[in-house]
Amino acid sequence: MPERRLIKNAIDEIHKGEEKKINFIWMEANGCMGNIISFLNADQPDVLYFLQEMVDLKFSPSLMQAEGEVAYEKFLEVLNTDFILGVEGALTNIDEGFYNTFSTYKGRRIPTAEAINLAAQKAKAIIAIGTCASFGGISAARPNPTGCISLGEFLGKEVINIPGCPANPLWVMGTVASIILYKKIEIDEKGRPVMFFKETNHNNCPRRSYFDNKIFAGKLGEKECMIKLGCKGPITKAYCPLGLWNSRINWPVEASTPCIGCASEFFPDGTEPFVKY
Repeated sequence: MPERRLIKNAIDEIHKGEEKKINFIWMEANGCMGNIISFLNADQPDVLYFLQEMVDLKFSPSLMQAEGEVAYEKFLEVLNTDFILGVEGALTNIDEGFYNTFSTYKGRRIPTAEAINLAAQKAKAIIAIGTCASFGGISAARPNPTGCISLGEFLGKEVINIPGCPANPLWVMGTVASIILYKKIEIDEKGRPVMFFKETNHNNCPRRSYFDNKIFAGKLGEKECMIKLGCKGPITKAYCPLGLWNSRINWPVEASTPCIGCASEFFPDGTEPFVKY
């Protein structure tokens, strides 16, 4: 798998002194924080190995011990170093950022949008982690009362988009490894790493032969192609059927669940209904 080779190569170069561990900031905007939970489920390598060998996690609201003003001061300290910025969740700054507060510092409420904008000005690379950060996702779904938008749209600049609801942790690790080794990663017209989003799930689906022969499942649980049950594999570019999930054991279609297009730029409004009969 390309991500495993990249991660190993990056760590080898760090051990040899050719490259250095880089500081990493993980910020949380508007969303369910499912991406950090998914990240903690990484395996081969796991999160602990990734944090010990490849990056120094300097800020994460979910994982760091510091809180309140102390945490905000640590955040400010990291901005004066070389770091990669990762953001999960969509962005909103309406009503003076009322819908997502990053910190209260010396009596002033700091909107998350303000803090992310500050970090983005100094980051070596910016990664949108998950579909909400990449394309707006569920946070920006109709009727979108909080006015959520993607990270790239909010910043008005190019970011690396790693969509998925949630994003696969190895897609994130592989992207970071590429940045360490090559200072960049090849992306497509949607800002997605080509290595993970080159083809649709449909192209690599183990049920593809059924589709080609026009043999379709009539209900969930049947072994044939599920496109008539609402599968969105044909419009969803991702690495799911090749890289798999849950320690590379499975992915939704193998569990007899249609792909709902969660890594698609159209998710969720444009991929509903997720299942149909």
